[in-house]
Amino acid sequence: METTGDLAPPVRSILESAGERGGADAVLDVDPRSFSRALERAEADGRVPIIAEVKPTSPTSDRVRDDDPATLAREMVAGGATTISVLTEPTHFGGSADALRDVRTAVDVPVLRKDFVLEEAHLDLVEADLVLLIARFVDDLAGLLAAARDRGFQVLVEVHDRTELETALEAGADIVGVNNRDLARLEVDLETFESVAPHVPDNVTLIAESGISTPDDVRRMRDAGADALLAGSAIMDHAGETDGDVRANTRRLTTAEADTT
Repeated sequence: METTGDLAPPVRSILESAGERGGADAVLDVDPRSFSRALERAEADGRVPIIAEVKPTSPTSDRVRDDDPATLAREMVAGGATTISVLTEPTHFGGSADALRDVRTAVDVPVLRKDFVLEEAHLDLVEADLVLLIARFVDDLAGLLAAARDRGFQVLVEVHDRTELETALEAGADIVGVNNRDLARLEVDLETFESVAPHVPDNVTLIAESGISTPDDVRRMRDAGADALLAGSAIMDHAGETDGDVRANTRRLTTAEADTT
């Protein structure tokens, strides 16, 4: 793994914790729900494909939501979410493998495991339909990508710039997420996605991540080429009049292209 000296302290701490966590003894064999078909259904229904995230807290938030994860996920799906993302990192995001299991039982859409997966054993912690691999933090991305696919996972490879994008594409990634959050300052800039998106091949599913708070943000990312968008904080605790109503917060994003008045 590359040096972490230029990372924000919370990110360094997360990586250290991830490196210390063990994996499972048994190798998983996952029968995944199709992410591509879920995107197609959303588009056919006139919904923006939104990956809604069950995120109790984060290093960039001073608030914690202790709602039942399965209940939150059902409300997000009722609001039109195409996929549910579940944090399983326990120390900094308040997530758990149990939360993901409960969510995947509660909903019938694909579920993404959001965590810092650094080695093959980490893949076997819990079944999901998709798993996140962060290009910057994986030494052998092609090897870990292959190991995840061998287990049945669909794989979202996260990048932050064009160099990481090239690494992801060379490793064989076919679902790429561009994270708008800078890992050194933890600041968000939607121009990050706009600068990387033109260099993503048409046959790669492209996801915009982080900083998507309003319908205008949704439309901006879609105009820049996003096939889907991942939103967490805006859904879990939006600052507007909906006041934490995850169904309403999800709906205002999934209907962003229908409601342009």
